[in-house]
Amino acid sequence: MRPAIKVGLSTASVYPLRTEAAFEYAAELGYDGVELMVWAETVSQDIGAIAKLSRQYDMPVLSVHAPCLLISQRVWGANPIPKLTRSVQAAERLGAQTVVVHPPFRWQRRYADGFSEQVAELESRSDVLVAVENMFPFRADRFFGSGDPSIERMRKRGGRPGVGISAFAPSYDPLDGNHAHYTLDLSHTATAGTDALEMADRMGEGLVHLHLCDGNGASTDEHLVPGRGTQPTAEVCQMLAASDFTGHVILEVTTSGARTKAEREALLVESLQFARTHLLR
Repeated sequence: MRPAIKVGLSTASVYPLRTEAAFEYAAELGYDGVELMVWAETVSQDIGAIAKLSRQYDMPVLSVHAPCLLISQRVWGANPIPKLTRSVQAAERLGAQTVVVHPPFRWQRRYADGFSEQVAELESRSDVLVAVENMFPFRADRFFGSGDPSIERMRKRGGRPGVGISAFAPSYDPLDGNHAHYTLDLSHTATAGTDALEMADRMGEGLVHLHLCDGNGASTDEHLVPGRGTQPTAEVCQMLAASDFTGHVILEVTTSGARTKAEREALLVESLQFARTHLLR
């Protein structure tokens, strides 16, 4: 019998609460571990502090999300090349299996030019898997803001306000690059209008990490509780359960609208129960 798939909680799922709250919720609710989102909060950047929280709550760190969001461009420095290396080193120190990373932004030209080679080299000298995540096109007017001169520059490159444009190189589809391992995010497939099951099939054995969440196809990234949107969340989970998948499933859901601890806890319990039900082997 294949071992059960571990289900973790992203520290981003408790935003705007601090990282420690994710460890606390994960321990109380019965998650198997956490995914560390490295971003502006100081504790999330301090791997020694994270290791201490992991021991304190007896919650392993299953994966590390590299600081590659727009809001974390200055975390661990401005150069994305050493930041990815540092993320792998952090995962090694924490005993995490996977580093999640987005494709490079187009303006990060040196990083983008050597991205595939860097990922392959990091994996060649570490047991950590560097799993490149599927993203989505941005709406120029929403991404840059009304009246922003960047919209005019985007028009010259073929983008139009209100129309999806890729800020990623070579694209928001990680399979357009040359990588061994991938993260599938089901909120991102919703925003991109991508067929999640078809993408999972294309990823094949390279699919080693799932961000379990949902979306309704809005122009912004929703990260709904699984089952509350239009994505084939149950089908993807069942597909992984029936396969030889040995990666982790991470709940990366938005709970920022919760007004009380009880409301946030209910969202996280519902998410975990959904995962356990559909990942049953």
